[in-house]
Amino acid sequence: MITFPIAKINLGLNVVERRADGYHNLETVFYPVPVSDALELTIMNPKFPSAVDCDIKVTNISVEGDEQSNLVVRAYHLLKQDFQQMPRVHAHLFKGIPTQAGMGGGSSDCAYTIRLLNEMFTLGLSDDQMISYAARLGADCPFFILSRPAYAEGIGERLQPIDLDLSGYHIAVVRPDIPVSTKEAFALITPAKPAKCCYDIVRQPIETWREQLVNDFEQSVFVLHPEIAAVKERLYDLGAVYAAMSGSGSAVFGLFRSPVDLTAHFPPELFTYCHSL
Repeated sequence: MITFPIAKINLGLNVVERRADGYHNLETVFYPVPVSDALELTIMNPKFPSAVDCDIKVTNISVEGDEQSNLVVRAYHLLKQDFQQMPRVHAHLFKGIPTQAGMGGGSSDCAYTIRLLNEMFTLGLSDDQMISYAARLGADCPFFILSRPAYAEGIGERLQPIDLDLSGYHIAVVRPDIPVSTKEAFALITPAKPAKCCYDIVRQPIETWREQLVNDFEQSVFVLHPEIAAVKERLYDLGAVYAAMSGSGSAVFGLFRSPVDLTAHFPPELFTYCHSL
């Protein structure tokens, strides 16, 4: 069976306080966007000489790290603990979502694996149960079980549906070839509650977002990597109604009222994408 994990953007991202466990509490609005991977799971032949229960092949975009640490494999093993009747599987992950971009590609792959396994093997898991499993693998993972606009608190795992519809707009994404250290980005931020919560701002007219809807990571990341800041300004120059970095970067997105040809304005080696929402 095959599924298509989608990406997300952050509409506002505020680091509000440091937690006792060393993590940070956030406030953000997750919004799904149609940049996607393709994930296929097939049942492994019982006679196939594999040393693992879930092997994985990743194509198109390379992913760092050991294959068995991939979130697809980890999601399989998490469910296997409780559903030992699940057979061994092969996973083929075609990456279309850029990595190290702040768009949640790995988290989405994790959540969609849980959804696909639930369907393939008739596990009978409810949405809430799948969300609970996803939360054990990463803070952004629960959002992708439903992939609907949501306001998030905590480390990103506490979700509240939000009535937000950006259909009619076009999203443009540019991912500079610059790895961003989330640890460094956090280190340069002084946590504080914003004057106005992103939940309230996104319910205002989109024309007000530019001056009020803030990603706190931009302040530190743009100092470390001014090239990323330049992408944001370029999107505004091209007519974006709103532009921001997603997550801790390095992808930057712009919301436009009509399509924009990014290939005419950015070097060909950069990841670029434009699609209607």
